[in-house]
Amino acid sequence: MKERIVRAVAGLVMLTSITLTYFISINWLWLGVFVGVNLLQSSFTQWCPLNYLLDAVGVKNDEANKTCC
Repeated sequence: MKERIVRAVAGLVMLTSITLTYFISINWLWLGVFVGVNLLQSSFTQWCPLNYLLDAVGVKNDEANKTCC
């Protein structure tokens, strides 16, 4: 469940960044850059800030449908 939430939030933030870039300012691209860099570093380090937030809220990791490492 956690993995799906992380992917959904990352996708939503990326789409928000693109929309804000188109309608507001080119500087909103930096939000997309931040998300991309965070996804890249988490693939190497297995550390993602959203996972800690989801742990604090009490979201459990679904081991039966685990598709990631």
